[in-house]
Amino acid sequence: MPVPHDIPAETELWDAYAESAFDPDAEPRLCWTQYTGHGPGLELLGAPESVLEIGCGTGRALAHLAGRGVKATGVDLSPRMVQLASGRWAPLGVRIEQGEVLDWLAADGERYDAVYSIFGAAWFTDPSRLFPLVRACLAPDGVFVFSQPPAIPGAYGPQGMYKGGFAGKAMFTYRYSYKPAVWERLLLRAGFTAAEATVVEAPKAGHIGTLVVQARA
Repeated sequence: MPVPHDIPAETELWDAYAESAFDPDAEPRLCWTQYTGHGPGLELLGAPESVLEIGCGTGRALAHLAGRGVKATGVDLSPRMVQLASGRWAPLGVRIEQGEVLDWLAADGERYDAVYSIFGAAWFTDPSRLFPLVRACLAPDGVFVFSQPPAIPGAYGPQGMYKGGFAGKAMFTYRYSYKPAVWERLLLRAGFTAAEATVVEAPKAGHIGTLVVQARA
């Protein structure tokens, strides 16, 4: 059963996150894992001429790609984050738009060589609704790549998440967690021809790894 996402409330949550997460002095960087310099690199995207990042946050990954000549577009739910990231990276040719990802993808008429999400919208959006829309906006032979923490054993499906611990205003959203094989099945069911989900181990034993998922249109 779908969970009741409250988009205005979630927008407020991500606006609050933007104020703490955006660093105007940060340099462009694309890293699939939560550990700097660890894990796979740009090869996961192939050699795209155009990319779309869903839930692009600070825009640093888009700026990294734009600096390599890629046409880089992002969408994010937070108006504040879009304002901050656009102001920082527009001179590099990065385009960032504000919107709820499902509505935005349904209305967008462009096609992209690659769509990706790094701890972004693919983690916080119902995959049964998101994946078909991503598939539809990919160019022939395009790729979809996303990364996020792996599921906690025994905790699968939508998971509620409060912002900022358990004190203060009750701002919350939902994230989605599944076993790697389930992610693969969801992607194939959405029309992708191939899908592979793996967990990249953390650089230190016993620390949290990173789920990395790749799919081809």
